Amino acid sequence: MFLTWILLVIGFTLITMGATWLTNSSAAIAHRLRISEYVIGMTIVAVGTSLPELTVSIASTFAGSADMAIGNIVGSNIFNVLLVLGLCALFTPVAFTKSNVRMDIPICIAVSIGLLAMLLNGTLNRIEGITLLLCYIAIIIFSIRSGKQSDEEIEPVENFSWFKSLVMLALGFGGLIYGADLTLDSAVTIARDLGVSERVIAITLLAGGTSLPELAASLAAILKGHGAMALGNVVGSNIANILRILGTCATISPLVMSGITTIDLLVMVGAVLLLLLSALVCGKGKIVRGEGIVFLAAYAAYIWYLIG
Repeated sequence: MFLTWILLVIGFTLITMGATWLTNSSAAIAHRLRISEYVIGMTIVAVGTSLPELTVSIASTFAGSADMAIGNIVGSNIFNVLLVLGLCALFTPVAFTKSNVRMDIPICIAVSIGLLAMLLNGTLNRIEGITLLLCYIAIIIFSIRSGKQSDEEIEPVENFSWFKSLVMLALGFGGLIYGADLTLDSAVTIARDLGVSERVIAITLLAGGTSLPELAASLAAILKGHGAMALGNVVGSNIANILRILGTCATISPLVMSGITTIDLLVMVGAVLLLLLSALVCGKGKIVRGEGIVFLAAYAAYIWYLIG
């Protein structure tokens, strides 16, 4: 049992390191090919932040564990809003921008409700998966075309040599593939040993582990005084998790829910609605400490419901 937990930690570590190496090397190669930093930021770097969720969910799909794939994404989205933003608000108020309130959060709500509607029959089929992917591509194209009006900060691209970039690219792919396989096998073994369902493991353990990059990035942004970046990271990740990751998984193979429930999906939608309520009604355009405590309490209550 102890060894399985060690293997799970190793799997998460390999996924996180692999995602970083793959993202940095891909961005460096794109930069050498004279692709603009904004396009790199909106595509390669944006994909990189959710590679842990992507690799684990795809591995779950190939393994025939639809609940793991769906639960990982639903759990990650709940984790991002309630726990990540809740923790950030304890340090300093998280400010909303006009773009967050007028476009980003409404899109996140629409996407979450859309997923809920698609899964009411218990299945996410290939046509729905392709639809999700097309929606994601449309958002990316719109974001790139409107990039000149964007007030988001784009990280500068590190200029690695071709050799270093290719080595990091290969190591990144290897870390992601092996790490995802190790993580999934360990999580399933732990679920069986503890006598709990794959649903609980996916929504709690897998989701929390694969969302650690978002947590680290958001806390780092908050501590540097970039609250808007932390909020943008969370909302953007939630949209990408549904459209890109579940869209990809359902395109590979239809996902049939067996353990994930409508209540889990409603909690995911409710978390984003709570975020919108915070923006429009409470905190005067910010998530303040009191609201952060409410977010954390809501997450704790949901976890209590899952394991109770």
